[in-house]
Amino acid sequence: MTDRRRATALSRLLLASAMGACLTTACGVLPGGSGGSGGTLTVMTFAPMGTKATNMPGMPGMAKAYERWVNANGGIHGHKLRVLTCNEKNTPTGAADCARQAIAEKAVAVVGSYSQHGRAFMAPLEAEGIPFIGGYGVSSEEFQSPLSYPVNGGQPALLAGAGHQLGKACAQVSLVRPDTLAGDTMPVLLNAGLRANKMPDASDIRAAEDSADLTPQAREALADGSAGGPAKDTAKGGAKDAGAGSGAGTAAGTGTAAGAGAAAGAGTAAGAGGAKDPAPKEGKPCVTAVLGERTETFFDAFRRLDTQHRDPQIASVLGSVSQALVDRTGGKESPFEGAFVTSWYPVSTDPLWAPMRKVITEQAFGDDTVDPDDSGAQTTWIAYTVLNEIVQRFKADEDVTARKVARALNESEGVKTAGLTPDLSWRYQDMRAVAGFPRLVNGRVSFQIVRAGRIVDQPGEPAQDMTSTLEQAPRSA
Repeated sequence: MTDRRRATALSRLLLASAMGACLTTACGVLPGGSGGSGGTLTVMTFAPMGTKATNMPGMPGMAKAYERWVNANGGIHGHKLRVLTCNEKNTPTGAADCARQAIAEKAVAVVGSYSQHGRAFMAPLEAEGIPFIGGYGVSSEEFQSPLSYPVNGGQPALLAGAGHQLGKACAQVSLVRPDTLAGDTMPVLLNAGLRANKMPDASDIRAAEDSADLTPQAREALADGSAGGPAKDTAKGGAKDAGAGSGAGTAAGTGTAAGAGAAAGAGTAAGAGGAKDPAPKEGKPCVTAVLGERTETFFDAFRRLDTQHRDPQIASVLGSVSQALVDRTGGKESPFEGAFVTSWYPVSTDPLWAPMRKVITEQAFGDDTVDPDDSGAQTTWIAYTVLNEIVQRFKADEDVTARKVARALNESEGVKTAGLTPDLSWRYQDMRAVAGFPRLVNGRVSFQIVRAGRIVDQPGEPAQDMTSTLEQAPRSA
């Protein structure tokens, strides 16, 4: 009897020891998989790096800094965070490969990533129920997939906001944009903002995404401004020589969105129902370029060609113009001095960014890819803030899986981002009637200007929600 009691006591001791080991080592949780309290949460952040077109190394860099910071402070709701990074390579194959890696590693979400190739990465993620949280907003699928949870208004809000910003200051506008599927939606979106201010449509000047010489496009934009309107057939041959395919009448809607397929149709960029262009108004000509890293190349060529110093108003959007670019090109003497900039977020000097800056200082010291002024790093910070808050809403002993994270996102209201965005919610009742972009839940943009070498708030232009403007725009995707 005594031996039996000793055996029972020994068994209990061994069981207790085993349970203790499980608690400290996440016993029973697959590496990279989900688990209850104490498990490891695996997520992925991907972006193009080292390509000839747009690169966003700051997004994976910010994700790794966040990983180090949150794990040094106890993880997320008791879970250790494991961040995988992947080079999307700016190709459909690269985007699909990153998605497949996320699936193979049992990621519970893809967070704060960049890709123009939405079809390539969303389909595999949807098949496995993996949510896509806080993408950069450059592909239309990010605003269409039921498993996408955008934190900003993406390209649609920026372009409509740019149209609003320019519509108050310009007689006519020339848009220089990439000759890609993503670029094909830009004229429609910009024109929505222009038309809201009773402006005629912008000239549509296309450029090869990886072009190193944007002189033909610069010549066309300068000629459009001197001619007094977008309908002039100026510098027609220049863009064609560069393979851009831009010519007279593109801004009038005879093919602006042709690359995006029949959804836009002839006359799309001319406004809903083929409305007649408003009469030109007084003001200076304006040129906006949305070319990512090639924006600097374009405006360098543009300034060199402007030998008569016409000095039209120049403009761009967050991501194509940044504080780092202004600093690198001369600060107060930068050719971007006086440029308009449309952004999703508060200016980078706003105190709301202080927590992110602290994390970068502590966890990304010496990593030149992580810049607190960079829109990619900012978007990634907000996306991980959303992930953190959603996981905090799980029960302490509840397994965290991809499908459960998606369900929590679908059912949650008022996800806070410390004031960097409005409270975010992706419930059915929060969706807006924006044609082609039904998942757009945050259309707010801020209007900024380069003054004395710094990107600051544009005086007299408070942040504005562009959702209503987008709701009235023709379908562009």
